[in-house]
Amino acid sequence: MDRTVRTVDDVLALLDGLFGTTPETGRLATGDGRDYWDRFYGDRSRPVPFFVAKPDENLAAHLDRGLIAPGRALDLGCGPGRNAVHLAARGFEVDAVDLSPVAVAWGRERAREAGVDVRFRCGDAFALGAGELSGPYDLIVDSGCFHHLPPHRRVGYLALLDRVLAPGGLFALTCFAAGEGGMGSELSDADCYRERSLHGGLAYTPDALRRVFADLTEVELRRMREQPAESPLFGVPFLWTALFRRPAH
Repeated sequence: MDRTVRTVDDVLALLDGLFGTTPETGRLATGDGRDYWDRFYGDRSRPVPFFVAKPDENLAAHLDRGLIAPGRALDLGCGPGRNAVHLAARGFEVDAVDLSPVAVAWGRERAREAGVDVRFRCGDAFALGAGELSGPYDLIVDSGCFHHLPPHRRVGYLALLDRVLAPGGLFALTCFAAGEGGMGSELSDADCYRERSLHGGLAYTPDALRRVFADLTEVELRRMREQPAESPLFGVPFLWTALFRRPAH
């Protein structure tokens, strides 16, 4: 007989266990998907769209339009660091976190090649202590981490934003888009648990994103603009891009 649930963390761990450790679960928040992501990033020759050393087009556009000004930045689920390196080159003081040591090593290589300073951290961003992600950050960037979280881990995600995003700070999100031309699973939250799978990642509608991030003020929410191969920017149309601002008080 197993009677181990006593705290909220025990409940979250129990729910984590429903999803197993197969590649489609995408359990970035729980720390046990590291081997999968190491294998994912281990072959750099794979035709993965976001392996390119290019920043998201929306992030570059926000900077060019003056919506985002240099300051302290945190890149969540940074992968090989393409957005982190770009931010550092644009004058930001950047912390970048990823679960995969292979991805972090690749990111450090890119930062050295670009001649910029990025403080990479390897680990579960939602388990790192205040000494490692102290904040406050003027900008938090997430390009592809959020949509891999199981529904119950959104609670910790929002708690992290609340802890480290500065008053008046900005949150730039890129995630799978539901609907025509989108990508990712459109299962309901409840059905994710019934099927015990995220099916590679969860798709969101604009209204769903607005509900999840209801404590933040929407600045912009749109589809990512597709970029040609010769563009210096990354852009694919199956993603939403959003920019939210935390209230100043």
